[in-house]
Amino acid sequence: MPRVVFTPNLERHVAAPSVDVPGRTVREVLEAVFASNTRLRGYVLDDQGFLRQHVVVFLNGEIVEDRRHLSDAVGESDELFVMQALSGG
Repeated sequence: MPRVVFTPNLERHVAAPSVDVPGRTVREVLEAVFASNTRLRGYVLDDQGFLRQHVVVFLNGEIVEDRRHLSDAVGESDELFVMQALSGG
């Protein structure tokens, strides 16, 4: 099963442990995570279901191409890393 890893800074706001979940696309994998962690959805996706502006998802170290539909293909041994950008002055 694909592995999903969240950046530690999300843990300040909501539990975001690494997890192995089924799915063949980035959308399916994230939806499987959100099924058991509904609060996390709002930190990753906007009201339209698209990635939030300051969230980046890496698939095996490469930025996913489809930020809207999250249709990038995911393999059984792939890893998704979900990162929320940090800002400040």
